[in-house]
Amino acid sequence: MVESSPKNNKNVLEVHNLKTRFHTQDGTIFAVNGVSFDLKEGELLGIVGESGCGKSVTVMSLLKLIPIPPGEITEGQAIFNGRDLISMGPNELRTVRGYQIGFIFQDPMTSLNPVMTIGHQIMEPMRAHMGKSREEAREGAIELLRIIGIPMAESRLDDYPHQFSGGMRQRVMIAIALACFPQILIADEPTTALDVTIQAQIIDLIKHLRKELRMSIIWITHDLGIVAGIADRVMVMYGGYIVEQAPVKTLYANPKHPYTQGLLGSLPRLEERMVERLVNIKGQPPNLLSEPTSCPFAPRCPYVFDRCLEENPALRAINIDQEVACWLELKD
Repeated sequence: MVESSPKNNKNVLEVHNLKTRFHTQDGTIFAVNGVSFDLKEGELLGIVGESGCGKSVTVMSLLKLIPIPPGEITEGQAIFNGRDLISMGPNELRTVRGYQIGFIFQDPMTSLNPVMTIGHQIMEPMRAHMGKSREEAREGAIELLRIIGIPMAESRLDDYPHQFSGGMRQRVMIAIALACFPQILIADEPTTALDVTIQAQIIDLIKHLRKELRMSIIWITHDLGIVAGIADRVMVMYGGYIVEQAPVKTLYANPKHPYTQGLLGSLPRLEERMVERLVNIKGQPPNLLSEPTSCPFAPRCPYVFDRCLEENPALRAINIDQEVACWLELKD
């Protein structure tokens, strides 16, 4: 399904009890509610879940890319190279963003500066973080454009974003994120706005770069089909919580949380016999204007029982490499 998992078990990132809130006119939105996870050297971690579940807010909180205010990180740590990203000030955090941790944003149409050439935008982190001269940075930018598959790289360096297609703009975003060859690459739904052909090209490119550069990657998506082909491990989020995490083969072969089962059941499969209908998860996502005191998935769960409505289950291990937050699986 995917390439073998990284043999090195050293963590490059450890996130503990991350909580993020947004204070709005309608009230406080409990966007991320005590999320904890780690990322290992050379690992590709997929974070999945439906829109509004907290995937993007979680990773953007790590680098304080959420708007503050109305956003607020109320609790948590994110240990990277022995330092806590959450407690860093703006100046210290700038030495990490774009240098040690690269970020591919969701929409290349709005993430690139329309009045600056793509060459300038690729060269900027090289000059700021690596101290390269303009000439050295230009050569590096040309090489990056060649690596990511943009033809006539040298002549395209002085073009502006509007002169590129959507797929090419996404490749430019990848080049900017890779400019300083970071330890961690965060890709926030990088293929959402692209057609399936370009999606496949971008995914192949990321897989190739991961193999060549040996970097750790966090890939955020709502598409479990993509995750099946690229991830080592998968983290499923719902209502601002992690509800299940496991190696990709374990999760797809034996999903334990009812929400994960519903997500996988909604995927069409090309098999010789199609005897089962696709699963439809009934109901609506939770209202995040109040912090859940019960299981957030209980109103939509086909297996709900009394304890689900009374207490929110913690994420706990059910075997050596799989964790689930569900009373059905964790009850004694």
